[in-house]
Formats: sequence, structure tokens, C-alpha cells
Amino acid sequence: MRQVVLDTETTGLEVARGHRIIEIGCVELINRRHTARAFHCYIQPDRDIDEAAIEVHGITNQRLADEPRFGEIVDDFVDFISGAELIIHNAEFDVGFLDNEFRLANLNSTDIAGLCPVIDTLPLARQIHPGQRNSLDALCKRYMVDNSGRDFHGALLDAQLLADVYLAMTGGQTALSLDREEQRAAAADDTALRSVDRHGLDLTVVHATQAEIAAHDRQLDLIADSCPDGAVWRKLDADSA
Repeated sequence: MRQVVLDTETTGLEVARGHRIIEIGCVELINRRHTARAFHCYIQPDRDIDEAAIEVHGITNQRLADEPRFGEIVDDFVDFISGAELIIHNAEFDVGFLDNEFRLANLNSTDIAGLCPVIDTLPLARQIHPGQRNSLDALCKRYMVDNSGRDFHGALLDAQLLADVYLAMTGGQTALSLDREEQRAAAADDTALRSVDRHGLDLTVVHATQAEIAAHDRQLDLIADSCPDGAVWRKLDADSA
């Protein structure tokens, strides 16, 4: 299964007001594992970047002066994402901007929906964590994904962080919902499965030396002195005597 985690940075928040994409970052997952493949580019938007946007991503008009326009990178971008499952946080935003760029590049028959299925991790996170903050920063903190280098938003960095968050968020539950009787039955079955016929086995038993036994007793004395209930091992020895 091939998945591509995608993020963009833009000149502002609204496509309807003529804002454009200025950075695209993508990382590849194959069978839920990172690969070395990525797609990353800056784009000349042919318009000014809002000051509020610069405060978020730190990308200035001067930085983009010599970068290619979307029409110059679109073929490489489409080749990279085609046929993959796209993973995007707040996909409506990024997909809206990408579809607009296709249109402005006179690719009216091309859109994201026609190229790839999309998983939006924002509603997925809201379903898993209702009533909680589900920004990328909040999810990184919740899933212990290191985002300490995220002084500014960046498309490639955010795609890498989102990939780790998505893998952690969709890792699945391993605990079984069993009542006490089911747990006892499962434990009994497990014991039966683990029983081994030792007939005919020549097992070597290594006994503790007197020095090791003395060291163990000294450690139990320390535990007994520091714990109000004493050392558990000694209670077990007394019960089995």
C-alpha cells in the first residue's frame, strides 16, 4: 500500500481572494513504513504574501523570487502522488488550493479527487479525541512526536510530522475487552498451550553460589527497610514453606 503525506504553505488563507500555494511537501509511506522518497518545492506565486502568513511560515516574497511557477513543477508533482492514498491534515484547505493551481495552469480536467483518494486526519483525530485540541502541534504532543524543530510551519517538515502522527494515531488497539471470566478462561487456555512435555530432556540446572545468595539476602534487607510492607519475596517464601 502506497501512501503520500502532503502539506502546503500558501500566501494567505482564502483561495477566493486569490491566494496561492508557495510550498509543497510530500513524504512517502509504503505499507505504513517511511521510505527515502519525498517531493519538495517552493513556488513563485506571482502575488504578495500576507504578513500574517509570513509570521506563520517565515517565507517571504524575496525568498521566492527565483523559484519556479506551479506550471513548471506540476508534472513532477502529479507523477509523485498519482495512484497513492493522500494523507492530509485539514484536507479541504490543501485540496482547494491544489485544485485552484491546476485550474490556473490550464489543467481544468485535473483535480486531486481524480488522482488520489484522500484521508483527512483532522476529522479522524476529532473522532478519536472528541472535545480536545487536534492541531498538528497538539497531536504531536499527544503522540510524543518530536516537533521541537518547528519554529515555523514548513510543508516538508509538517508532512514528516503528520506521517509520524498518523502512524501513531492509526496503530490500532491491542487490549482485548474481556470480563473477568473470559480473562480466566483465556489464561487457562494459554497455560494449556504453553505446557511442554519435558520427558527425556537433559536439562542443566545452575544453582546460585553462597556469595550470590548472601548478596540477594542483603538486597532483600535493604528493600525490607525501605518498604512499609517489607520484601515481597520473603512473604512468598514464607507462604510456600
